[in-house]
Amino acid sequence: MNPALVTAVMALAFCTVHVFVGRLRFLDRAPRSRWLSFAGGVAVGYVFLHILPELGSHAVAFERAIGLPPTLSESWVYALALGGLVLFYGIERALKISRGDRRAEEGRDRPEHGVFWLHIGASALLIAVIAYLLNHREEATTGGLVLFFAAMMLHLVTADYGARREHPELYDRRGRWVLVAATLAGWFVGTRLVLPPVVIGGLFAFVGGCIVLVVLKEELPEERKSYFLPFFAGAAIYSALVIGELHLAV
Repeated sequence: MNPALVTAVMALAFCTVHVFVGRLRFLDRAPRSRWLSFAGGVAVGYVFLHILPELGSHAVAFERAIGLPPTLSESWVYALALGGLVLFYGIERALKISRGDRRAEEGRDRPEHGVFWLHIGASALLIAVIAYLLNHREEATTGGLVLFFAAMMLHLVTADYGARREHPELYDRRGRWVLVAATLAGWFVGTRLVLPPVVIGGLFAFVGGCIVLVVLKEELPEERKSYFLPFFAGAAIYSALVIGELHLAV
């Protein structure tokens, strides 16, 4: 089967999450839905068993492309991961502050429109990179692609649900279509443009940092009343699948 066709179907599946996450009524539960905790566990499992191990190999690409010593090259790779985490942390803080200020001044439990669109813009950048990486991963096996897709699909459920919760009206009216456009654009660029290995490594590192922050932001706050066992189950099941796939590839 044509690989581009397979990844196109996967990109369209990502788009269905953006469009229809508001209709997943089983997620709208108090306390928090166990499915969201499960999805968070899978996403974290992906980061620790796929992205972090691959950063070492990408550090070699940095070393060759930039001519830095091995230790310094590795530090740059992890600095990019930290950059992704810090970027989304800053946006989440801006959302929280804006929401609190508007609640105090206007009685509306919504962030300012500009801050919300900053959040959507950062999320669009992240999903564009994820869609691009559908066609350009370090591990180009079928099993690796399926695991990447499954982990990112569940991550998007968590991330999009959180984005919509901030401002449902704006998300449903325009925000979700921005994310759809970013997904399709990222996939299309991935079919036409092959970036140097050093850039691919940087993108992987950036995605890893972003996912860690998004997942922990959704799982850790006390008011979310998240669940440990579903989170653990998601991480454990995904870890077992990854390790099994690696054993079969040996």
